[in-house]
Amino acid sequence: MKTSKIPILKLYNNLLISIQWELDDKTAMQFQEDLLKKIHETGATGVVIDLTSVDVIDSFIAKILGDCVNMSKLMGATVVLTGIQPAVAITLIELGIELEDIHTALDLEKGLELLKELED
Repeated sequence: MKTSKIPILKLYNNLLISIQWELDDKTAMQFQEDLLKKIHETGATGVVIDLTSVDVIDSFIAKILGDCVNMSKLMGATVVLTGIQPAVAITLIELGIELEDIHTALDLEKGLELLKELED
C-alpha cells in the first residue's frame, strides 16, 4: 500500500495537514486518496490543510485541492484552508476552481480556532 509523503496528523476530531513543499501530480493524487481514507478511518469532522509553504500551484494541483475539499465535505468533514499565498489565491480564482462555502484562515492556529467555532 502506498502512503503519501504528506503527514496527516489527528488532533481530537480533526486532521491536520501541513504541506511543506510544492506538490507534483503523483504526490497530490496520493494525498487525496490518503486524506479520504483517513477521514473514513478516524471519523474526523474537521480538516485543516495548511498551504503556508506552497508558493505556486498548477491547474492540476489546484483541481486536486478543490476535489479534496469537496470530497471531504461529502464525507462529513469541514475543511479549512490556511496560509494561502497570494499567487495561489490568484491561480485558484483564475482557473475557476470551485471552492464553494470554503473556510479559510491566515494560519494553522486560526484555522483550528475556526473549526472549533464552526462545531459549536
